[in-house]
Amino acid sequence: MPPPAGRDQMLERSSNRPDDGRTQTLAGSAVTLQSQADARGELIGAAPTDDETNRKNMALLIQLRWTAVVGQIVTIGGVHFWLGIPLPLERMGAVIGALVLLNVSSLIWVRHRAAISSNELLVALMLDVAALTAQLYLSGGATNPFTSLFLLQVTLGAVLLDARSTWSLVALTCASFVWLTIAYRPLDLPPNPLSETYTLTVAGMLLGFVLNAVLLVVFVTRINRNLRQRDAHLAALRQHAAEQDHIVRMGLLASGAAHELGTPLASLSVILSDWRRMPDLAADQELAEDLSEMETSLQRCKTIVTGILVSAGEARGEGSSPTTVTAFVTALVEEWRDARSARTLYFVNTFGEDVAIVSDIALKQVIFNVLDNAYEVSRDWVELVAEREGDNLVLAISDRGPGFAPEMLAQLGKPYQSSKGRAGGGLGLFLVVNVVRKLGGSVTAENHRKRGATVRLTLPLATLAIGDKFDT
Repeated sequence: MPPPAGRDQMLERSSNRPDDGRTQTLAGSAVTLQSQADARGELIGAAPTDDETNRKNMALLIQLRWTAVVGQIVTIGGVHFWLGIPLPLERMGAVIGALVLLNVSSLIWVRHRAAISSNELLVALMLDVAALTAQLYLSGGATNPFTSLFLLQVTLGAVLLDARSTWSLVALTCASFVWLTIAYRPLDLPPNPLSETYTLTVAGMLLGFVLNAVLLVVFVTRINRNLRQRDAHLAALRQHAAEQDHIVRMGLLASGAAHELGTPLASLSVILSDWRRMPDLAADQELAEDLSEMETSLQRCKTIVTGILVSAGEARGEGSSPTTVTAFVTALVEEWRDARSARTLYFVNTFGEDVAIVSDIALKQVIFNVLDNAYEVSRDWVELVAEREGDNLVLAISDRGPGFAPEMLAQLGKPYQSSKGRAGGGLGLFLVVNVVRKLGGSVTAENHRKRGATVRLTLPLATLAIGDKFDT
């Protein structure tokens, strides 16, 4: 028996096995699972899209509006009662009440809104500009030092909106400021010396500057965080699309190769049948045994080719059947043991109450792939544990091999991560991760403290269940 080749090989198929077509089958299975996952709506990566980013930004604008409401109440109260400058409390209170009503309505609207567009963000900012203009009109117009708060709205618009919408907001703020220079309610300042009036003006300008600076830092930082999350999600989508394109190409190549192999395999089958009927060959016991072995290997090749075509979608409906978790895993274990004449696979089922699922050939090939590679590095002991974690089926495959190389763990699921030095090697784990991901699951791997490693396949039962819904 050859020595183990290293844990790096555990999740990749060896190309020198004469009866192995599972990596190609996995490639075809991944193509089929793409359409299955889309049909089920089980897409992964619930990360922020543009709509989700706009929703978060709208929530920030609502928070900013609450801040404005509190700030206006405090400022109006301080100016009117502490500084003794009379203000039209009823009308300014009405503006604050309108802001509160707008915010409550916005909260309800956002909760029931499927998607939020940039135009709706523009409308929200314009309403804030209108409210600020109304308050400034009632408190001195352009002479009010808090006119600098217009810049806050413009800055937020520049960050949140496209160029056309931003310039629309700039035009509105400029028009509002110009209007406040000619139409406003003058402040009834108390008869104070000029120096005190100047001091009040400077204090107001300082307070307006501090408010602008603090609010800009707080809210622009949060907005940038939302944008970074969106950009990270878009980068992940691009990477995912590249991986899917790679899988599709592999599936097409596997399917094409299977079609091409069909003709020579059929020819070999005819030739072997003719030889079987030849009296001279039938009389030779040794040659008869060789013919039987050749026919068995030929049938194995036909089975592999059929599996590739089924997985690639050439024979739809043949790859899936109703079953249960326990029946599926138990049958899988028995099939693997019989096909490899290996009795060193130990199966532990702690799943609990059985659940009806669909038996998919791609999932079976994934588990076979991991079991085969565990067996390569640990001939005397491989363990498969089936358990339930919440609404997930977890399959843990453990071995006593040398363990994963650190670079394999660091780049789990990346293609061509292999220490064999073989061109095109290292695709096993890549295909396993992508097939499981198509089912809405995940793959993790870890080394044991002393020797060996465990690969965990986590699969949502909702994806495997029969029908569109899974009852917990």
